[in-house]
Order: sequence, then C-alpha cells, then structure tokens
Amino acid sequence: MRRFIRFPVDMFVKSPFKPLYEHAKKAGEAVQKLEDIVQAFCDADTDRVSELCEEISAIEHKADKIKQSIRENLPPSMLLPVNRQDFLSFLKPQDSIPDSAEDIAGLMTLRSSYNLPSDIKEDLIQIIKETIKTIDEYEKLMDEISKVIKTSFRADEVEKALSGISAVEQLEHGIDKMGLKLGRKIFSIEEEIGAVGVYHLSEIVKKIGEISDYAARAADMLRVMLSK
Repeated sequence: MRRFIRFPVDMFVKSPFKPLYEHAKKAGEAVQKLEDIVQAFCDADTDRVSELCEEISAIEHKADKIKQSIRENLPPSMLLPVNRQDFLSFLKPQDSIPDSAEDIAGLMTLRSSYNLPSDIKEDLIQIIKETIKTIDEYEKLMDEISKVIKTSFRADEVEKALSGISAVEQLEHGIDKMGLKLGRKIFSIEEEIGAVGVYHLSEIVKKIGEISDYAARAADMLRVMLSK
C-alpha cells in the first residue's frame, strides 16, 4: 500500500465519493423491493407485480441519474486520492446492481407464477433474502469507505474497510450454490411448467445471482483501488 498521504478530495473539488455512496444506497433500495415483487410473483398477484416493477424502475432511474452526475463531474484534471480509471471501473459493477433488479422485475411481469410447486416458491423467496443480505453487507462496506475518505486513507481505517469485503464474497458464494440447486429443481419440473416456463424461471434465477456477483466484483475492485 502506498505510504504517502492521500488528502481528502474535498480539499480540491466537490468529492465524487459522497454521490458514489448515495448511488450504492439507491442500488440497495432497488434490491430491497425484490423481496416484495418475488412474493407477489409467487402469489400470482400480477397487479402488484406490475406496480412494484414500476417502483423498481423509478429507483433504477434515480440511480442512473446519480451515475451520470458522477461521470459528468469527474474531469480528467480532477485530483483524486485513488486512480481515476479504477474509480470509474468500480462504478460499473455497482451500477449493474439496480440494473439487474430492474431486469428481474421486468421478467416477472412477462408471465404469472403458473402454479409453481411450493418448494420452488420457498427457494425463490430464500435466495432473494440472501441476496438482500449481500447488498446490506455491501452497503455497510461502502459506509466504511466513506469513513476512510474522511480520514485521508489512514492505514487502520483502510484495513477495517477492507475486512468487510470477505462478508460480501462469502454471501455471494452461498448464493451461487443456492442458484445451482434451484436451477436443477426448475429443470426437474419441465413437464409441469413447460420449456418456456423453465427458460423464464431460469432467467429470473440467473439475474438474481448476478446481483451478488456484481456486489462481489465491486468489492474486489474496491480492494484493488484502496490497496494501490
């Protein structure tokens, strides 16, 4: 890790780290809504699914506006305490979190739950709950990063922040395993829901898994960014 002092970016220009944290919170807000929409999907409540889809899309749009603002207010001449390209690269997977939430919501409006077996419904709800836990841990990590910025990247604060990355990665690994198990169950009921139903559900589960993947990827990029 570099030993020179990294001055808070606020000393030079408006800090891009505060909106970055706000963007992370919007991503978390979109993911939180997924528990409700999955429950509505499992209950075959199409009206509620459509309503929640619109809410999630609105949150994603707000996150997108924050992302655009960050990029527009990050000129090449800006003096940052981290590598500029690393910062922009880090923003990409974080921004993919609300994007994926919106994709999941959209997929759920395409078909009803077509009399899914109760164990499939339970597994869908459980994998979403674990996904929310992952994003909760990711938000905690971003909160620690905001403290690191305020302390001019003091070594002990950086180390404390980096320790939170493993929690995100462990949860992501568990969700990968849950997704594989759920995928096998979905293929086993092809006769009940048809090939299109299998494809539809598989896409939903795939997109759910992507959320924790993006969180873990962003966390890993954060490790790289802070360790230079």
